[in-house]
Amino acid sequence: MRLTPLSRWRLKGRELLPIVQGGMGVGVSAHRLAGTVARAGAMGTVACIDLRHHHPDLLDQSENTRDKATIDRINLVALDREVSQALALAGGHGAIAVNVMKAVSGHVAYVRQACASGAHAIVMGAGLPFDLPEMAAGYPDVALIPILSDARGVHIVVKKWMRKNRLPDAIVIEHPRYAGGHLGATKTEEIDDPRFDFPRVLEAVQGEFRELQIEGERIPLIVGGGIHTHEQVRDLLALGASAVQIGTAFAVTEEGDAHSNFKKVLAEARPEDIVTFMSVAGLPARAVLTPWLKHYLQRETRLQSHAKDDPRRCVPGFECLSVCGLRNGIAKIGQFCIELRLADALKGDVKKGLFFRGSEKLPFGSAIRPVSELIEYLLSGRMPAL
Repeated sequence: MRLTPLSRWRLKGRELLPIVQGGMGVGVSAHRLAGTVARAGAMGTVACIDLRHHHPDLLDQSENTRDKATIDRINLVALDREVSQALALAGGHGAIAVNVMKAVSGHVAYVRQACASGAHAIVMGAGLPFDLPEMAAGYPDVALIPILSDARGVHIVVKKWMRKNRLPDAIVIEHPRYAGGHLGATKTEEIDDPRFDFPRVLEAVQGEFRELQIEGERIPLIVGGGIHTHEQVRDLLALGASAVQIGTAFAVTEEGDAHSNFKKVLAEARPEDIVTFMSVAGLPARAVLTPWLKHYLQRETRLQSHAKDDPRRCVPGFECLSVCGLRNGIAKIGQFCIELRLADALKGDVKKGLFFRGSEKLPFGSAIRPVSELIEYLLSGRMPAL
C-alpha cells in the first residue's frame, strides 16, 4: 500500500492507523477480515457471536445437542480459534479487538475467553458496560473500549469506571442515524436527534472530560457511522477524533468473512432498500429490505399481537440474548429468531437472511475490492481503478 497516513493513535502502547474495522456478527467479521485489517496497521475486530458457523466440526457438534452448556462451550472454542487465527494473520501488526454485545446472555464468558485468547482489546456495546472492568479483571494489558452514542452516555460510563480506578482506553462514538445493525438509541424516533451529531458529541465529550478532570488525550475517541470518504476521515480527525470506525465497507471487501452473496446484497443495496426497524433485542436496527425482512415487516403487527413467553421458540439449546422479544413475549419489539436469520445471511441466503447494513453509500460502489485498497483510499484519498 502507498499510504499517506493521517495522524496515528496509540492504544495500550500500540501505534495504529486511524482506522477501526467495526465488529459485525454473526461471523461477518471473523479472523480473515480482522487479521487482514490488523496486518495493514489498523485495528481489526472479531465479532464474538456464534462463530461456530465458521467451523464445520463445531457446527456438527452443536447441531447434535440441545444442551445449552455444550453450545456455549462450543462457541467459546470457536472464539478462541478465531482470535488465534486473527493474531497469526496480523503477524504482530496493528491490533485485534473482540466485539462483545452486552445484550448477549453469555457476554461475561465471551469477554473472559477473548482476554485469555490474547485479544488486544474488548469493544462492548448494545448496553452500558458498567461492569466491563470486572469482566476483564486479571488482564491489565487488554484495552477496554465501550461503544456509546452521546455525551451523556460517556459521562455516565466514565464516572462509573472512575469509581473503580479505571478509565476506558478508548471510546467508540457511534451515530445511530447512519450505523448498521443494532443502533445506539432506545426508540426509532430518536435516531435523528442532533445530540448524536459528531461535531456536537466530540465537543461535548471533551467538555465532560474537563469537568471530570481528565486530560482529553488520555481517552481516544473513535467515531463511527456513515463514514465512507477520505474527506470525512480527514475532517473528523481535525475535529478531535483519534480514529474512525467503519463496518459495511469492510464487510464487502474481498477478505470479508461472509459469503459472496452477502457482500453482493450489501454492495448493491439502494437507499430505498435500507430500512430501520425494531429488533428482538429491544433496540432499533438497520438492514437491507430483503424478501424475508419485507415479509416480516408486513406481519409484524399481527405477530406482536400474539406475542407470548415461550422459551421453546429459541434455537434448541441456544439462548443468544439476555432479553428476546420472541422468547420472552415482549410485544412491542421484534418477533423473530435473530440467530437463525443472521446465520442465513452469513451463508448468503438472500431469501431468508437478515442483512445488517449502514445507511450510506460505499466508497467503491458495488465493487468488491481488497482491504488494502479501502484503507489506502480512506487515508490518502487515492481511488483505485475500479
